[in-house]
Amino acid sequence: MVTSRDVARAAGVSQATVSRVLQGSDNVTDETRKRVMEAVSATGYEPNVLARAMKTQRTQTIGVVVARITNPYYPQLIEALSAELASANQRMVLWTSEGAGDAGALEAIRQRMVDGVVFTTVTAESVPLHEALRRNAPVVTLNRSVEGIACDQVTSDNLGGSTQVVQYLVGAGHSRLGFIGGPIGPSTSAERERGFRQGVAAAGLHLDERLCRRGDFSHEDGHAAMRDLLTLADPPTAVFCVNDLTAIGAIDGARSLGRDVPEDVWVVGYDDIAMASWEGYDLTTVRQPITQMAELAVKLLLQRIGKTGAEPRHHRYPHELVVRGSTARTPARTFDHD
Repeated sequence: MVTSRDVARAAGVSQATVSRVLQGSDNVTDETRKRVMEAVSATGYEPNVLARAMKTQRTQTIGVVVARITNPYYPQLIEALSAELASANQRMVLWTSEGAGDAGALEAIRQRMVDGVVFTTVTAESVPLHEALRRNAPVVTLNRSVEGIACDQVTSDNLGGSTQVVQYLVGAGHSRLGFIGGPIGPSTSAERERGFRQGVAAAGLHLDERLCRRGDFSHEDGHAAMRDLLTLADPPTAVFCVNDLTAIGAIDGARSLGRDVPEDVWVVGYDDIAMASWEGYDLTTVRQPITQMAELAVKLLLQRIGKTGAEPRHHRYPHELVVRGSTARTPARTFDHD
């Protein structure tokens, strides 16, 4: 049977170095890590996961909680997390926050089946999040955040991104703006709506509440909301949607009425999922740097697991407005930001 001693001999390092690499320690160089992993592959070494977990009190398994994976945003986020965890020699177990997903996450946290958890869909009422924090489990929130909790949080600048959308639309001559928002609880929904409203106020415009709708981050709700808006006597000339899936639904809703995007109405989303760049939608949107956000979330979580992290912080990544055909490829004006 191949042992870690054989791997060490093949890699030309000590057995302790092999152990550090397999435990995901940062205390090795990239070159050494690569040499050890090549030796693992060449020798066919298979570590005894149970024995190592009993010895180190680590499972090298990270839990990830997401929302409905029918939203294309989450598979992209999962892919980025999976790649980063794999590079750190960590396994990933995935739960959805609907159905039995929360129960599975709770059980894993209580039984220490995972070393830490990445929450991507938290709200202030998320039971697994509060249970993990109560047990002092290593936790990081990604994509969404919760005010006042003691853990690292990684998001984009949702407030600034949605404010910039308003500046862009107003700068292009639009004054009758529509908004299709999301549920009340999630921070992404609340911050993007707040940024939109602040942007409208800062532009000196009156927001007609009849042009505002609320949905559930879905294609169906975006479709229905846009149909509703465009059948008003005085419809909006531009509509900002809380996420790309809603915006894609809104474009399809406009088309179902025989309306053209962007000739009859402009549409802007948020996230920049892969579908946003498809020729059939060509959606102007606010880009979140999904890969960088996932990389930072994993880094912060592993630091917490290794007990080397600083005080918890909320890390907000800068936003980027990506202009495409749903707004006639009209260039954005340059604005001064605080």
